[in-house]
Order: sequence, then structure tokens, then C-alpha cells
Amino acid sequence: MGAAFGWGAVAASSLVLGMLLGLARAWPNRLIGLVLSFGAGALISAVSFELFEEGVKVGGSSAVGLGLGAGAIVYFVLARAVAHMGPGGGGGGTALALGAFLDGIPEQTVLGIGIAGGAGVSIALLVAIFVSNLPEAIGSAVDMRAGGTAVRQIRLLWLGVAVACALATPLGYALARGTGGHFQAAINGFAAGALLVMLVDSMIPEATEKSGRVAGLATTLGFAVAAGLSTATA
Repeated sequence: MGAAFGWGAVAASSLVLGMLLGLARAWPNRLIGLVLSFGAGALISAVSFELFEEGVKVGGSSAVGLGLGAGAIVYFVLARAVAHMGPGGGGGGTALALGAFLDGIPEQTVLGIGIAGGAGVSIALLVAIFVSNLPEAIGSAVDMRAGGTAVRQIRLLWLGVAVACALATPLGYALARGTGGHFQAAINGFAAGALLVMLVDSMIPEATEKSGRVAGLATTLGFAVAAGLSTATA
């Protein structure tokens, strides 16, 4: 359990680091877009190899499919609710923060499940989470500050998201001791569904808007790096 919490804190620390980097200086839009693109590619790899594929192995495609649908619907509904909060509520920064929370919880739960199963921590998934968290937090902090959100509020928001995500890893460890493969597969699917909707709705459009057509190259590079790690540690 201690190891699960430690690795969860490592993965979630990039949320705080990204937030601090976003608030520390003015970031050129093109650079933010490139970082977001790279992170999107890493997340696509995580969905493909660490979430969907692993979920099918432990619990079958039906459980993964149900979880994927649930994750997609939950993210879609909550994202639309955020968009109707009023002035500043539907900004891209808030959507990225929501995405980091909704996909971070099940992602880090999956980390804990892997540790409990004796497979150790998935380095590829850990790197994908860490790398993708940075641009989400940087982009969100920059957008929220530009939209007039108080710095203190931004800090509290991302600290809360980071703590919740870190605690999800020991939660996954505990759940793995009392649940079967179908439940674990559904968690993998939920994470994948939330990620896919977030990527298409906010992260990739934001990256393309800020960095232009080069976003595709950066996304491919992010995918290649994360996929290579996944293959190397398989």
C-alpha cells in the first residue's frame, strides 16, 4: 500500500509542477500547443496499450467496452455542465482541469491495481500519465489566468486534483484485493473513454489552435515515445 501511494504521488506531482510552470512565466501559444500535442500523443498511446489492451487481457472486451462508454458519457455530461457555469466557467483551462481529474482518477487506480497484482508499476503508463499531466496543467493554468481566474484559486484547484489523483493509486491497490478482472477492466475502459472524449473535445483542438499544423508531428512523436516505452517494458 505504501508503494502504491508513493508511485501515485510521483504521477500526480506533474499536475502541481505543470500548474507552477504555467503560472511562473508567460508561455508562447506555439510552445503551449506543442507541449499539449506531445502530451496528447502520449495519452493516445496509453489508451491503446495500457488501458484498452490491458483491460481486455484481465477482464474481456465487454467489460472494457461498458467502462469506456461510461467514462465517455460521464466526461461529456460534466464537461457540458462546466461550459454552462457562466462567464469564464467554460474556458479551455477549466475543461483541461476537468479532464485531468476524470481521466487521472481511473488512470492512477489502474497503477494501483497493477502493483497489487504483483506486476509492479507500469513504467510506460507512469510516464504517459506524468508527461500528459504537464501540458494539461500548464495549458489550464495559462488559460485560466488569462481568463481572469485568481492565482490562489488556480493553485487550490490543481492541488486538489493532484491529491485526489494520488489517493486513487492506493485505492486501486485496495480494490484489486477484493474485486475480479471484470471490474478492473471496466476501470481501464472508464479511463480510456474519458480520455478519448477529452482529447477530441479540448486537448487536440487547443493544441492545433495554438501551434498550427505542426501539432500533428508533435502528437505522433508523443505517441512514438510512449508506445516505445510500453513495448520496451512489456
